[in-house]
Amino acid sequence: MSLNQLIQNCKNNNTKAQSEIYKLFSSKLFALCLKYSRNYAEAEDNLQDAFLTIFKKIDQYKNKGSFEGWLKRITINTALQRYRNEKVFDIINENNIEDETIEIDEDSVSLDYLLKIIQELPDRYRLVFNLYVLDGYSHKEIAKLLNINIGTSKSNLARARQILKNTIEDFKMGQQSQSL
Repeated sequence: MSLNQLIQNCKNNNTKAQSEIYKLFSSKLFALCLKYSRNYAEAEDNLQDAFLTIFKKIDQYKNKGSFEGWLKRITINTALQRYRNEKVFDIINENNIEDETIEIDEDSVSLDYLLKIIQELPDRYRLVFNLYVLDGYSHKEIAKLLNINIGTSKSNLARARQILKNTIEDFKMGQQSQSL
């Protein structure tokens, strides 16, 4: 059965089609949930909430653009909804924002380690970092999604990069001292 047929069947509340859509996309969407969640259990909750929203709003998908992209937007919004009502963002003067570049020597820092330290960032930094760096949102889009101003988005990104840079440098120093 084609994806378009599955989508049409989901619009008719066909549970088998919903199950197929879940099987097709749940692993990708779960990986997305992990990026925006504090832990594994919260990511599982976000995935379930996202699929409830997806099936409730599937009539709004008009076969324009990528279905997977539509699913990802709903999933990200679902995960971010948990943070919107919390005061996780500080308002920061944007005049003192320095953009930090991070040099990563791929031989000394694994992708698993990078993902781990990104996951350990405070919520406000992790969310902005993931949206901007990993998912390609602009600061204007991030500000709208998180209900913050553009300067706060920029400063949280700069702070996330600084924390990651320091953590990677500390890690490398630890590795060098072990090899001496």
